[in-house]
Amino acid sequence: MEFNRLIGEKNNMSHRINIITSDGTKDNVNVDLSFQNFNSLPTSTGSSITQSGRLLSLDIFRGLTVVLMIFVEYAGGIYPTVNHSPWNGITLADFVMPFFLFIVGVSLALAYKNLSCRLIATRKAIYRGIKLFIIGLFLQGGYFHGFGYLTYGVDIENIRWMGILQRIAISFLVASICEIWLQATNFRVNSGRSLLKKYRLQCAMTIMVTVIYLSLFYGLYVPDWEYQISSSKTEIFSVKCGVRGDTGPACNAVGMINRKILGIRHLYTKPIYGRIKACSVNSPSNGPLPPNAPSWCQAPFDPEGLLSSLMAIVTCFIGLHYGHVIVNFKDHKHRIQQWLIPSSSLVLLGVICEYGFGMHLNKALYSFSYMCVTAGAAGFLFTAVYVMVDVWGYSKYWTIVLKWMGKNALLIYVLVSCNILPVILQGFYWKRPENNILRLIGIGH
Repeated sequence: MEFNRLIGEKNNMSHRINIITSDGTKDNVNVDLSFQNFNSLPTSTGSSITQSGRLLSLDIFRGLTVVLMIFVEYAGGIYPTVNHSPWNGITLADFVMPFFLFIVGVSLALAYKNLSCRLIATRKAIYRGIKLFIIGLFLQGGYFHGFGYLTYGVDIENIRWMGILQRIAISFLVASICEIWLQATNFRVNSGRSLLKKYRLQCAMTIMVTVIYLSLFYGLYVPDWEYQISSSKTEIFSVKCGVRGDTGPACNAVGMINRKILGIRHLYTKPIYGRIKACSVNSPSNGPLPPNAPSWCQAPFDPEGLLSSLMAIVTCFIGLHYGHVIVNFKDHKHRIQQWLIPSSSLVLLGVICEYGFGMHLNKALYSFSYMCVTAGAAGFLFTAVYVMVDVWGYSKYWTIVLKWMGKNALLIYVLVSCNILPVILQGFYWKRPENNILRLIGIGH
């Protein structure tokens, strides 16, 4: 089945927001939160391609990532070792975001394999990126007030500009524009070297983004700063810095750029470093401040900030490379070989940076070492799923749920991570708002 015919068939279907699709997909007013058209590609020998032209291993990998997201979302509060690392280090929860970004990159390589018009594809990519950013702003900007409240709305002076979906939107937009414009056409690929040569401009872009991140992170001077917390309008907290290249919670360049550009009022008000020993008596869980706690413990800090999003873009570029392997190599042996080499190299480079150069694994800063280890891990897991599904053919019964979750990943994310479902359930109560369904089952006390 030809790729263009597949796209033509999809245009006749009703979509809701098709955040990422291939060129030529018809936009619709309704909202589709499934990323369904990310992994369309022409049939290749030995691959498990469905009748709709979808790569099953990619759907299943996305479904596994959704399962991981749900697990850490609910188990993280019970088992701190599963929850996001308070600062340096890496836990199971810290792999979720990079895995999604990696998947976006792989999907883009497949979706933009054949382009009829680059200008139209660019316009649609910009439009979809903006739509996804707005959805993230609505869900994570503070519009919903969470457990214990039946109110909604957000003061524009305090809205949170960045968030998980906003980061995905930025990464998608940059990667899609590069995929549309920065690839050589009519270029024969028969080796890993020729593959890199075909996409040499994208490789150069990846290196440039990495250099910009490292230069700003380690080169910018971070001066002293101060802040107020919402519950204390009169008390001003001062933080002493005056350093360069600091990787601690208080004086890093990531936080400084967010405060200068976004504004401290528009950052995440529950900093992840509030769970470290210096800021919580219940560390690694949240708790009261210990005696003589540092002044920065309650300062807003956005883990999805501007500078750290550069490394998120690089993760998306790495996913693009893995997708290019699918597009340009048709047999399993060459694909697996071209995936295992960069996966091993990335993990090794991340470990060397951590233990050899002191570049700590840090999700909140999206450090270079963290990017390498998580992107390499995503490559290994995707390769393993590909072998099981596309090479060995284990994709009939046990993968049904995973495939469904993979096709509806964004919808599930919205319901789980943004507390939309709990907020909806909380709206049904008996006589008084306190007598709601969540209280009945022991949530929100």
